[in-house]
Amino acid sequence: MSATLLDLSNALAGATERAAGATVAVHTESRGSSSGVIWRPGVIVTADHALRRDEDIRVTLSDNRIVVASLAGRDPSTDLAVLKCAEASLATVDASAIADAKPGALALVVGRTRASGPVATLGVVSLVSAERKTWSGASLKPYIRLDVGLQPTAIGGAAVDAQGRIFGIATPRFAQFGAISIPAATVDRVVDTLLKQGRVPRGYLGVGLQSVRLPDELLQSLKRPEKTAAIVLEVESQGPAHRAGVVLGDILISLDGQPVTHLETVHSHLHGENIGKTLAARILRGGVVRDVSIVVSERQHSNAEASE
Repeated sequence: MSATLLDLSNALAGATERAAGATVAVHTESRGSSSGVIWRPGVIVTADHALRRDEDIRVTLSDNRIVVASLAGRDPSTDLAVLKCAEASLATVDASAIADAKPGALALVVGRTRASGPVATLGVVSLVSAERKTWSGASLKPYIRLDVGLQPTAIGGAAVDAQGRIFGIATPRFAQFGAISIPAATVDRVVDTLLKQGRVPRGYLGVGLQSVRLPDELLQSLKRPEKTAAIVLEVESQGPAHRAGVVLGDILISLDGQPVTHLETVHSHLHGENIGKTLAARILRGGVVRDVSIVVSERQHSNAEASE
């Protein structure tokens, strides 16, 4: 092995070692685990979709101790779950590292297994965008995609730069391939909210929607370039949409002045800041365009997840 490759290998191993001290293995069953990052002293962040239960959570620390953690809350929209664990004291997150994330830069995802210790995978930053919304409606600033092969035990692990600085939480949840790094600013916001409230408020309209392609003649009459909209398949009794006069079979063509082309368009309006806000909605009923006003309500735990 050439000296250059050996130097690179040693540098990556060193970066992994520095980051690994802040990673834990998260396990809720007798076999298998995912990863988490000690984001603050006593606070662990992991991937929501990989945390299978709310109770009986154990974490394996860097010194191989297995300790109990409790769930502070979940936010499926960002795929983050926050755990409280007094024994998890070493936090090495460096939010400034995210400024150096550029396409082509080397990136590691560092996690931990419950039996074998640290686990790492090497790839590159494949895309950096100032902001992008996920299909869940969450806005990530910046949006960083990692071209890495993420093994199950590393899900929820640390996104790490070549200097060993942790700049996000790695999840495949919003990526068709590779992984997304949930940026430090988003993680901080979710951690603050979950520690205070135990949940991240989300809005809802009380409708079940499905994407639908509009006939060409209808597009021409509407003078609408967008070919898809969302048809209402379910209306929750006394929900926000029901109170606004929306009925089954209505086609939602715009919301808050933005054309509705996919369900993600609706999701993007249901963040917590919009709760209580009145949104102008344009619907199509029997070929006739109607304007209605829907007040975004807060989603309660009893609301079906399929309802927008």
